[in-house]
Amino acid sequence: MTPTRNPVTLFRRRFQAWFESRMPRQDSAVLTQRNVYILPTRPGLMLGLTLLVLLIASINYQLNLGYLLTFMLTGAAIIGIHVCHGTLTGLTMHLIAPDACFAGASVPLGIQLNNPSKRTRYGIGLAALGSGHWSWADVGPQGSSKVHISFVANTRGLQPIPTLTAETRFPLGTFRVWTVWRPATQVLIYPAPEPHPPPLPLGEPRTGGAPTAQRHTTGEFDGVRAYRRGDPLKLIVWKKAAKSDDLVSRDAQQAQRLELWLDLASVEQSLRSRAAGAAREQALSRLCAWVLQAESRGLRYGLRLASRELQPDSGPAHQKNCLQALALA
Repeated sequence: MTPTRNPVTLFRRRFQAWFESRMPRQDSAVLTQRNVYILPTRPGLMLGLTLLVLLIASINYQLNLGYLLTFMLTGAAIIGIHVCHGTLTGLTMHLIAPDACFAGASVPLGIQLNNPSKRTRYGIGLAALGSGHWSWADVGPQGSSKVHISFVANTRGLQPIPTLTAETRFPLGTFRVWTVWRPATQVLIYPAPEPHPPPLPLGEPRTGGAPTAQRHTTGEFDGVRAYRRGDPLKLIVWKKAAKSDDLVSRDAQQAQRLELWLDLASVEQSLRSRAAGAAREQALSRLCAWVLQAESRGLRYGLRLASRELQPDSGPAHQKNCLQALALA
C-alpha cells in the first residue's frame, strides 16, 4: 500500500501553480506595490513578541524607561518595514537571453537590475523559485548590476525559463520583501551526449561515386592514413599521433570517396531491444556525442532524421544546426 501524500505539500503545490498561472510571462518586470509582497521573518516575529512583553511589563510596573525602550524599538521596526519594502519597489529586472545547453547541465541566466532612484539598493537576492541557490547584489544609485543564477534542465527541446524570485531583508532582517517573476524567453536544450559512445559509423560511398569504394578497416570513419614523407603539417592528426605514437595524416582521396552520415533510424534499430521512448532518447544522445566527436576531429558529417536531412559539412555553424535538429527531433 503506497503512502498517502502530505496534504499540506499538495495544497502548497496547487496554490503555487494557481498563483503562477495568474502572472503573465514577460522578459522585463518593473517592481511596484502590485507585485511586491512583505511578511515578517522568524526574527521579526520574535522581535514583535519581545516588544509585546516589554510593553506589558512597562504597563504593569509603570516603567518610563521601559516605555521609551519599547517605543524606540517599535519605531525602528516600522522604519525598517518602509526601507525594506522600498529596496525592491521601483527596480526593473531584465532577463538576458541564455545560450543553448545540454540536458543535465546547469543553464546560466543573466539578469540585469536597473535602479532609477538616487539611493543605493542593498542586499538583493535572486534565484529560481524553490531552488534555494541565491545570488546577491547591490545596485548603486541610478545604476545597474548584473546577477548570474542558474537552473538545471533535464529535458531536451525548447524549455521555458523557470519561475524566478527576488527578495531582500535589508536593513534589519526582521521582514522579508519578495516578488515572483515568470520570464517569457525559452531556452533550447540539446540532448545529453552519451558518456562513452561507440566508434563513429562507417563512411558511405558518395552519391555518384565509384561503387567499389572500400570502407575503413579500422572500424570507424576517421579519414586518416599512415603518414607519408612530404605530407603538409596541417594534414597531420596530432591527437591520434599523441595516443598511438605514430604519425597519421588525413586522407584527402578517401574523403572524396566516402561520406560520414549520422542516421537516427539506424541507431534506433541498433537499440531496438529497449522501449521505444528510451531507445529514441538514447539514439539522440548517441548522435549528439557523434556530432561533437566528428566536429572535434575536423570531419565532414551529415545528419539524417525522420523529417530532416542536413548535408555533410563541418564547422561551428554546422555543428550548431545539427544539435538544434537533435534537440527538436
